[in-house]
Amino acid sequence: MRYLTEAFVVGALKRGRPVEQFLGPVGAPGRLGVSYVEVRPTKASYEVYVHTVEDVGHEGFSDLVEFPPFDADQDEEEFGRLVATAEDPSIALTAAEEATGAVRGSWVNESMVQDEYGDFVRAGRPADQSPDGRPWPSRRARS
Repeated sequence: MRYLTEAFVVGALKRGRPVEQFLGPVGAPGRLGVSYVEVRPTKASYEVYVHTVEDVGHEGFSDLVEFPPFDADQDEEEFGRLVATAEDPSIALTAAEEATGAVRGSWVNESMVQDEYGDFVRAGRPADQSPDGRPWPSRRARS
């Protein structure tokens, strides 16, 4: 089972483990990227980061953390954009969903987002829907 139930997502966060969700393609022909959201536990809160990277992968290379940032001006030390902070894991998930269009039922454990990207590549990088037929989350907060 790739996707986590809400109880497992909250449990992972409470144990100090991040969760992620692949948000799909960004950009335009000639300059393509992909985006994913991460909810990361800290000592006192839960932080929500949106990562937007150049789509430079292929079936044998899907480690999104190794991809260059989509925005060339983005400093590598500050990889990802903090979009929300919450004191409770459920509130952090809601904030992530509101800020990025992420959906319940599509969260995965840390680093499993690479598998989501691999499915995207194998499906021919569909622009309108995910490989499993669901529409990509709203792009309103991903630009």
